[in-house]
Amino acid sequence: MSGSKMDTSPFRRGLPEIERITDALCAPAPYQTMTYESVGDSPMPSLEALSEMMSRLRAALFPGYFGNTRISASSLRYHLAANLDSIFRLLSEQIRRGICFTCADTQQACPQCGHEAEEKALAFLSGLPRIRDLLASDVKAAYEGDPAAKTPGETIFCYPSITAMTNHRIANSLYTLEVPLIPRIISEMAHSRTGIDIHPGATIGEQFFIDHGTGVVIGETSIIGKGCRLYQGVTLGALSFIKGEGGTLVKGQPRHPILEDKVTVYAGATILGRITIGEGSTIGGNVWLTQSVPPRSRIMQQALTQAREFEAEKKRPMTLRKAKP
Repeated sequence: MSGSKMDTSPFRRGLPEIERITDALCAPAPYQTMTYESVGDSPMPSLEALSEMMSRLRAALFPGYFGNTRISASSLRYHLAANLDSIFRLLSEQIRRGICFTCADTQQACPQCGHEAEEKALAFLSGLPRIRDLLASDVKAAYEGDPAAKTPGETIFCYPSITAMTNHRIANSLYTLEVPLIPRIISEMAHSRTGIDIHPGATIGEQFFIDHGTGVVIGETSIIGKGCRLYQGVTLGALSFIKGEGGTLVKGQPRHPILEDKVTVYAGATILGRITIGEGSTIGGNVWLTQSVPPRSRIMQQALTQAREFEAEKKRPMTLRKAKP
């Protein structure tokens, strides 16, 4: 190829443009926010390592369903011990990276991060029997609550609710231990796979089941009691956000609903704000609810509309009220 053709090739003509793009990407203002500069030997948490850890945790919590599927009573202890050792090592390192990521002084490595990470990882492992018991109750609720489920094992292996709740029970335990960043990553793993979005800070009691599941959103400060059931498209969200000085949002304020025991919320319902849904209540499909309801309430779309019209009518002057037929 001649020199003149080389000079006019897209590659040659593109070099100055690549230089310009590189300069633009290195601009200081957005660069500080969009780029993570690792501290010492502490890069960002690894999605691959966390995925492996979750696979091992799933195998430890549901032996024979995941991981090595040829497990007998005589070999169970060996497989569990080997898995737990690997989980401890993986989790300790990822917690350390998470702690370093959120350190106030990101320019200096903290020698205590490794020790703190191991302490938190060990505390998490100590809580695994409780997590297993909660998940066993979730499996029971899924099997007993869905006539399409032929066996409890089917819900473990196939149901998005159990997948999402496994991740949530693990993430919530880490969140309670004040592990930074890692709980949210674990929650988002389930969100991307199931379409169920549960913040790791949400408190969820035993025997919880999400039927179908796609589009369910459960906010950070939600509290859900024992034996509750949600259907697809349900939102437990915030109605408003408290702002501090300068207009920034105040973090950590209770702003999501409380569902007492044995509450059922049907598809498409939206429940917003720090309100309480009384024990044994049923919230119908597509209901938009921003006020507390007493125990054993049945809130349906038509009834809610009539109640709102009645309240609005009471506030109108007597001369403007609708005449009774």
